[in-house]
Amino acid sequence: MPRITSVESPGCPPLRAITTDILGLIKVVEARARPAGVAKVVETWGEPDASRAILVASLADRAVDPVLAVARKNGVVELLNPLNGDALAVVKSSRTDQTVGAVENDPLVALHLFRKHAPDLTTLGTFLACTEKGKASVRSVAKENTVSDSDVGPSSTWEVCNKGTLQFSSVDVGENYAMFGGNGMEVNLWDITSCSKMWSAKSPRANNVGIFTKPWFTAGTFLCKDDHRKIVACTNNHQVRLYDTASQRRPVVSVDFRESPIKAVVGDPDGHTVYIGTGTGDLASFDMRTGKLLGCYVGKCSGSIRSIVRHPDLPLIASCGLDSYLRIWDTNTRQPLSAVYLKQHLTTVVIDSHFSAEESEETKSKQPDSSMVAEAAVRREKKKKKNVLVEEAEEGTQMVDPDDCDAEAVRKDKKKKKKKKKKKKTVIEDDEETQMVDLDEDDAETVRKAKKKKKNKRVAEDEEGTQMAGLNDSDAEIYAPKRIKSESGERSKGTKKKSKKQQVA
Repeated sequence: MPRITSVESPGCPPLRAITTDILGLIKVVEARARPAGVAKVVETWGEPDASRAILVASLADRAVDPVLAVARKNGVVELLNPLNGDALAVVKSSRTDQTVGAVENDPLVALHLFRKHAPDLTTLGTFLACTEKGKASVRSVAKENTVSDSDVGPSSTWEVCNKGTLQFSSVDVGENYAMFGGNGMEVNLWDITSCSKMWSAKSPRANNVGIFTKPWFTAGTFLCKDDHRKIVACTNNHQVRLYDTASQRRPVVSVDFRESPIKAVVGDPDGHTVYIGTGTGDLASFDMRTGKLLGCYVGKCSGSIRSIVRHPDLPLIASCGLDSYLRIWDTNTRQPLSAVYLKQHLTTVVIDSHFSAEESEETKSKQPDSSMVAEAAVRREKKKKKNVLVEEAEEGTQMVDPDDCDAEAVRKDKKKKKKKKKKKKTVIEDDEETQMVDLDEDDAETVRKAKKKKKNKRVAEDEEGTQMAGLNDSDAEIYAPKRIKSESGERSKGTKKKSKKQQVA
């Protein structure tokens, strides 16, 4: 199982880093909060494709017109805009007779995009590329020929080594000299302008048994900004060596660090400190004046470190490797500031030193998000559709015949009349009810008297009919007229029935 140490990260200052991986993706990581924030992925460029894996990358860190160069597995060098990821140019390998198999057998292992060659009206940039078999070339790319794979300007090619395999290349700050090293070849220094070798290292002396160590250099860098004669080279045998090309060919200082090969190294602007990363995830700093170990960085990585970069202004470094993490460290305290998981094995990391959180926020506020733009477009389309429908409806009303309009008006009048009639009926009924309810007491008494008279007349007629027919009491009871219920209740009913029977009797 990989060894992982969980350490709290306090956050890092405003920073913008660009990473590349084995699937050909380019990811932009930014930290914008002040004074310390969390770094996170803000953009991803490209499509995942293992055949277009990015082996190495270089950034021309300029304030105006910066350019990012990436070397892919298929032998193509692409120049991109590091601000938005737009492709500026595509350049194939310098050897036009190479087939697909030849490119796979001799891939690009080193790339450097020159910073001092500022783009003019015709030239986009100049880069130095080296293959695994030691084929080095300097090429210039024109702005006009971005689609085609042609180059413009001075182009030179030379052989760096006749045997062994090249594994790294480094260019000094003045961009006049380059150093090369690899498996089976010693470190050598070249003049780029004249394409001539200036210096070559000599193997160390044999050990006590008399065995010479085979040269195997994995990483290197120039120690000082002003002096290109002092170089630091790291070996597969976990050694850090300091060479002085002006004094001797053998190393001046040689230090062993643990027991794993050293895979990455970068110098500090102070001119005497270097930072190294090993194949087991160890990160440490050395003072090359004495070869003293300054300290190891807290929070062990769980995979091989493949790239380290030092920020030119801020006291921090960034590292990446096979554990798929981009880690940012403080060089003063050697504590981790932030770690971002990027899913794929990482090959290179570069830092944009001209990044400013305030400028990025301003540009972000000026440029609306894609989601907001999409919503605005949808609203515009809806508005257009609505306007079209309204216009069609207006045209339809204009095209209607006048007879149809008259018929519609008549129908509307009929409906209104029906509604009015219904309202009148309801009003009349309500008036009648109110009249019946609002009768006076005198009227009620007169009505009762009239009812009593009618009842008495009916009773007399019934008595006469019964006397004429000689009916029995039971028959009389059957033919007796029904009485209307009175308000007095059942008792009054019983008394009235008795009186009636007596009358009939």
